Amino acid sequence: MNKIFKGWKALLVLFIAVIGVVVLTGCGNSHNGNTVRVGINASDAPIWEVVKKKVKKEGINLKIVEFNDYNQPNMALAQGGLEMNAYQHTYFLDAWNKAHHTNLVPIGYSIIEPLAMYSHKVTKISQIKKGAKITIPNDTSNEARALQLLQSAGLITLKNKKLPSVKDVTSNKLHLKFITLDAAQTARSLDDVTAAVVNGNVAADAKFNPKTAVYREPITKKSKPWINIIVADNKEKNNKNYKKVVKAYQSKETAKEIKKVYGGNAVTAWNLKLK
Repeated sequence: MNKIFKGWKALLVLFIAVIGVVVLTGCGNSHNGNTVRVGINASDAPIWEVVKKKVKKEGINLKIVEFNDYNQPNMALAQGGLEMNAYQHTYFLDAWNKAHHTNLVPIGYSIIEPLAMYSHKVTKISQIKKGAKITIPNDTSNEARALQLLQSAGLITLKNKKLPSVKDVTSNKLHLKFITLDAAQTARSLDDVTAAVVNGNVAADAKFNPKTAVYREPITKKSKPWINIIVADNKEKNNKNYKKVVKAYQSKETAKEIKKVYGGNAVTAWNLKLK
């Protein structure tokens, strides 16, 4: 009986070991499957529904996961909860990778969303008075971009840095007071401040018309770092299914939906000629 028991015990151990290898192998190949999860801002959902329909014809099951802040989509991607995300520009991604020691990379351009200054109290730059409160995004890259917008509008001057902060303001003749908030909250601050610098997707969510903006960010060659990108983990940057998703996004059908969703708050970037 002892010999028989030992024999069955050995077979059981072998069986468990084999099952373990199969499970581990399956997990390792999960990113090569036909299901692709993409993390996006909620406002982009109609656009990605167009992409979803296009890639379905190629056997790809695109699952759209919506987020309401600027950090969770990268965290989810880094931790394996997503295969890609699409909501950020290059400067934001670079800063996030550096801060979190991750290796997320762009695999395609999507749109560029010019920042704009909106207000319930003024309609042009010359109406901004001394001591005015201006809301700007609080993350490193968008804070820098907002300050550069204010500089281009002639309100302040900055040190010559790629990503300046409020500490890098060298001239502020109107003694403007800067209030930093999460980018998603800037549009909601307009009742309490003179003006707010608002990201394009946030402006679209708030139903702001870019034609009513006090001042709008110009699009030039210097805008390249602010182009929004589709992002994946570096290990998966050549994944064929991911490339098919990018190609489906960069299509006439998607461009049409982008215009419908964003109006003038966003411009398609994959076919953009910067001067």
